[in-house]
Amino acid sequence: MIAAILGTTGYTGMLLARLLADHPQVDQILPASSSKAGRKLSEVDPGFQDPGGKIPGDGALLTLEFVLERKPDVVFSALPHLESARLCAPFLADSVVIDLSADFRLKDPQTFQAAYGTPPPREDLLGQAVYGLPEWQAEAIRSGNLIANPGCYPTSVLLPLLPVADGGLIGGEIHVSSISGISGAGRKLKNDYLFCERSENACAYAAGRRHRHVSEMEEQLRFKAPGASILFVPHLAPLRKGMSSTIFVPLARPTTEAEVAGLFHSAYGGAPCIGLRADAIPQTAEVRGSNRCDIGWQIEGETLMLFSVLDNLMKGASGQAVQNMNIRMGFPETSGLSLAGEI
Repeated sequence: MIAAILGTTGYTGMLLARLLADHPQVDQILPASSSKAGRKLSEVDPGFQDPGGKIPGDGALLTLEFVLERKPDVVFSALPHLESARLCAPFLADSVVIDLSADFRLKDPQTFQAAYGTPPPREDLLGQAVYGLPEWQAEAIRSGNLIANPGCYPTSVLLPLLPVADGGLIGGEIHVSSISGISGAGRKLKNDYLFCERSENACAYAAGRRHRHVSEMEEQLRFKAPGASILFVPHLAPLRKGMSSTIFVPLARPTTEAEVAGLFHSAYGGAPCIGLRADAIPQTAEVRGSNRCDIGWQIEGETLMLFSVLDNLMKGASGQAVQNMNIRMGFPETSGLSLAGEI
């Protein structure tokens, strides 16, 4: 099978190259870059190794035009928001496209306009895009040719919330406090992400509805709990990667931790990329380098507290994209993915 990567030199693109190089069902990788085409990937990313010789020729980064002519089986678009849709859309004629940007995640064009300050770049394709949260959309993913891969914040919030919403437990506005590693902002030069600015420093940012992913989380949650709303406060912490979300759910009715456990085991009992921790609070170090999202829970009075952790570049981005490819192409769901956290 031939897999292509658009935007190979960003964090998610570089990780995709590593994952695909070790993937047993991927025979060839076509790494594309608009800005660095012609340079060897090993020069741009010295940490990458291609022991199986999956990149053709001398291992150089390719132009999008060259990759389009090759008609790869799967295309991963690891390009920036608002740019990805325009550049990956031509591949839909011959390839399955897995888009890691937010360009296809929202179904409602007006909601997209409100979140991003501009109309969707390819509004005509929103209807055919499948929201690629594998544990909830596997059937649609199996037949989808355009898969909108969720980002790290929505994944860390929706995976704990959806079983609770399915069980009718949400009784009011949900409050979410999330912590992200700096790599979640992408590979860019900006003062806020410099080592001297972030080391020994943590802060909230884009709190409330100013954060553009709130609309994405609410849209997906409302399929299970119409009218659900989220008050969201993200934070940057001095971590290279990792994400931790604490979610406060006002209960619609009295419940027990046993009932909550039953909802999670019913939803995720057979899900290989979900770790259920019950009343243990998971930590980011336990899932770093893995494609797992670990979830814990605790009831305090009339509030259900949910805790989730994931690696924002793995289950929050590139790992989940490979998981979506595996489901779409009929491979084992965890093929090419590690479920064990790094030591």
